[in-house]
Amino acid sequence: MPKPTRHLALNAFLMSAGHHEAAWRSNATEPDDYLSLEHVVALAQTAERGLLDSIFFADVPFLGHPDRRPSESLDPTVKLAAIAAATSRIGLIGTASTTVEEPYNLARRFASLDRLSKGRAGWNVVTTATDQVGANYGITQWPGHDERYRRADEFVDVTLKLWGSWRDGAVVGDRSEGVWAAPSLVRPIDHHGEFFDVAGPLTVGRSEQGHPVVVQAGSSGPGIALAAKYAEAVFTAQRTIEDGRAFYAELKAATRKAGRNPDHLKILPGIVTVLGGTEAEARAKADALDDLIVLRHPHEQLAHATGLPVEQLPLDEPLPAAVRAPDDNTGSRYALTLELARRDNLTVRELLRRLGGGRGHRVFAGTPEQVADTIELWFTTGASDGFNVMPATLPDTLEEFVDHVVPILQQRGLFRTAYEGSTLREHYGLPVPGREDVAEVSRAG
Repeated sequence: MPKPTRHLALNAFLMSAGHHEAAWRSNATEPDDYLSLEHVVALAQTAERGLLDSIFFADVPFLGHPDRRPSESLDPTVKLAAIAAATSRIGLIGTASTTVEEPYNLARRFASLDRLSKGRAGWNVVTTATDQVGANYGITQWPGHDERYRRADEFVDVTLKLWGSWRDGAVVGDRSEGVWAAPSLVRPIDHHGEFFDVAGPLTVGRSEQGHPVVVQAGSSGPGIALAAKYAEAVFTAQRTIEDGRAFYAELKAATRKAGRNPDHLKILPGIVTVLGGTEAEARAKADALDDLIVLRHPHEQLAHATGLPVEQLPLDEPLPAAVRAPDDNTGSRYALTLELARRDNLTVRELLRRLGGGRGHRVFAGTPEQVADTIELWFTTGASDGFNVMPATLPDTLEEFVDHVVPILQQRGLFRTAYEGSTLREHYGLPVPGREDVAEVSRAG
């Protein structure tokens, strides 16, 4: 196979004890290690030792089921700021919702992280439609799907304008004249829209990479439209290479139609890894984790999603035909769940075990060579620009990926052997946005 002319992008998605539903019940770590500063810093340093592009923390601002799995959730930007002080190259991506946040606060928070880390920050844009979240923010009635995405569009537009309110060269630091910044290069944005009125400018200027990288994680129709207009990286969930190629082609075409260079958007499907010296060993490790899943909680969650009572979802029978149909309000992940159940003719028990491994993402149990083969195939045949690596358990699976998969990818010429830059944009091969770029992005579509 000919060597690629581009390099993989690899992000490590770090979540509590790992991405497997029962990771916290394994012996990989203590259940509350993920709340330790030393632990999260060590994970980031492992990813940086492997020369990965970035790490990522998701965020769900409600407690969920404290009896089900580790559920305490620290603010991602607080963790990332601490990690910034203990690392020098790894990109730092965190989630924040356009539905419950306000643009000025969010723009300032992520710009602060970007400045402190010298250009390594990224913002994962999400919308929210979870009742438990609404109850924490005083939202008694969620806006409809279309309204949430109109708000998201305007939210990102305002954030980009705020990040662009400081132009290159604004800080002159002229001691002789007593001028810190050129007023003509620090401008209000005076935004007045459907959802937001924001004067600006921001209190934080530009970083080495201009502004934080915009990441997005939606795969629905409106999600694709939002990504095509604004995103510079997309975290997505495709379980088969055929689905991956179809999504890749659709989103790249939509990006081109929005007037943007599709090479400036990196598509990173999620892959949950379970590694072993042999395929049988890896499979046994995956089965052992699946055996630790307490099915009661995901069973109840599936029942809620399908609109059926638990007693109408017998564990050892296929998913009934009469379940709620996926729509704009159920989200793309529910559609993937139904597709998986129907395509593989799974019983409810089998479906819950599959979902417990990766919540709809592809779970791969195999040797380092087999994982590398899969990554190479997707990367070189139009299914991805890299991967969102989701270790099943932490820290061991991340360490195994760095120590055993990354060297294979390097030997094949697919992945860097040293960092060539210091910012997240340089790692991803993205341009630094200037004033004109920011204005153009905010008008695209």
